[in-house]
Amino acid sequence: MTGTFVRLKLSVLRNGLRQSTGRRVGWIVGTLVSLLYALGMCVGLVVLRGNEYAPSAAVGVGVVLGVGWAVMPLFVFGGDDTLDPTRLAMLPLRPWPLVRALLVSSLVGVGPLLTFLVVAGAAVSVAGDAASAVAAVLAVPLAVLLCVALSRAVAAANTRLLTSRKGRDLAVLSGVLIAVGAQLVSLAANALTSGHGLERISAFTTVLRWVPPASALDAVRSAGEGSYGLAVAELAWTGAVLALVLVWWHTSLDRLMTRPDASTLQAGPSSVRETRFRLFPEGRTGTVMERQFRYAWRDPRTKAAWATALAVGLLLPLVSAVQDGSVYTACWAAGLLGLQMYNQFGMDGSAFWTVAATISSRTDAYAELRGRALAIAVVGVPYVAVVTIGAALLLGRADAAAETLGLSFALLGALVATGAWASVRFPYSMPQENRFGSAAAPGQTSLAWLSLVGGALTGAVITLPVLGLLIWLHVSGRHGALWLLLPLGCLYGAAFAVLGVRTAAPRLLGRLPEVLTAVSKG
Repeated sequence: MTGTFVRLKLSVLRNGLRQSTGRRVGWIVGTLVSLLYALGMCVGLVVLRGNEYAPSAAVGVGVVLGVGWAVMPLFVFGGDDTLDPTRLAMLPLRPWPLVRALLVSSLVGVGPLLTFLVVAGAAVSVAGDAASAVAAVLAVPLAVLLCVALSRAVAAANTRLLTSRKGRDLAVLSGVLIAVGAQLVSLAANALTSGHGLERISAFTTVLRWVPPASALDAVRSAGEGSYGLAVAELAWTGAVLALVLVWWHTSLDRLMTRPDASTLQAGPSSVRETRFRLFPEGRTGTVMERQFRYAWRDPRTKAAWATALAVGLLLPLVSAVQDGSVYTACWAAGLLGLQMYNQFGMDGSAFWTVAATISSRTDAYAELRGRALAIAVVGVPYVAVVTIGAALLLGRADAAAETLGLSFALLGALVATGAWASVRFPYSMPQENRFGSAAAPGQTSLAWLSLVGGALTGAVITLPVLGLLIWLHVSGRHGALWLLLPLGCLYGAAFAVLGVRTAAPRLLGRLPEVLTAVSKG
């Protein structure tokens, strides 16, 4: 079976290149560029041999390769038919022989070759004597096998997810994740070329060296330093993880091959259960919060908006921390999450009529807006706290965490307040498919900019008293009173959020037809 699968893999590659000249040229150019990059990585790692930071670089390369192979199937699943094991479901194949055949055939391709070159370069960079050479002979293929097996196991475990609507939603998020990943790679490259980047990486080596497949590469270093017991332990640990991944892969294949898909089963009374999270308050407010979280999980546009806000809100303080910037860049997390309150009804689209039909009083309108604001606060408050405190610790400014948190919470509350008002006064439609090159329907682009920019500037102006107090305490030398900004900022932001929602509720009640018309366009 293994030989048959290898021949099938070669046939798939050959037939894919025969489809068109453009595809063949693209494959050749892409392969050559990737090969040159991998050779450059290999040579660069080999040049580090004997350097004190070579073990740190090898461990870092191993961790990056492992993570890359693990997440790769989530983005290239639809473009690689060989990753879908359900195509073999009708064949009389047993899971373990199938695992072996798929694993060997997966080693045929450009990706495993490039991984082998980089891993080999990392192993050579930390090798020193005959014992380390023996360890390298075992570590390199073990690391490559683990990367490939991990990729296949992740693909098999998520096959039904990636072929479903949620898989298409994940494709929407892939652009955000790739953009953030590119920024992280650029950040890492800048840190490595700053003169003390490798010194920073070495601080994490003690922990990361036990993360497979980095543990296999670190075994080469241990063997070269005479720590044979540690080298054996690291190789054994990598082998054990490989075995666990293979078992996981086997379990996933067995489930895919022998169990019916949920879509083929008839729904009965016992399979339809109405669940309600008791974390939310009772009444309309809790219902609105639950609906907002369901939208954020199911709707691709809402999911992409939340993912962008969370990712960029974390990335900017991280970049500032690495570049020794200001701790106040953590306020970006509050700002980006606060902007999620804007155009609340645009995501509903024409379905907003179901909401409008249930609003008959100011109390209903207030509960509707309050539920949407609380949904943002439930995520925003702990997220902003974690990002701000983390940025302060990374920058060595733990003393500035309280004042930065107070300013961030004040900004978050101000944006929630102005967002509630702008959602009622300047609603606009968000097309299901972005055919028009913007986030708004034709004719509403200026309205969208007015809502977003005007509201954000107003929110910044509302935050000025807290910012002014912060500056005055610094200028006057009253540093011991800076901690007061945390409770003051929390109260200030909460008060304005409540005020904004309360003042926007009567306007929502009187503008329901206008809001429905605006969000139903496009």
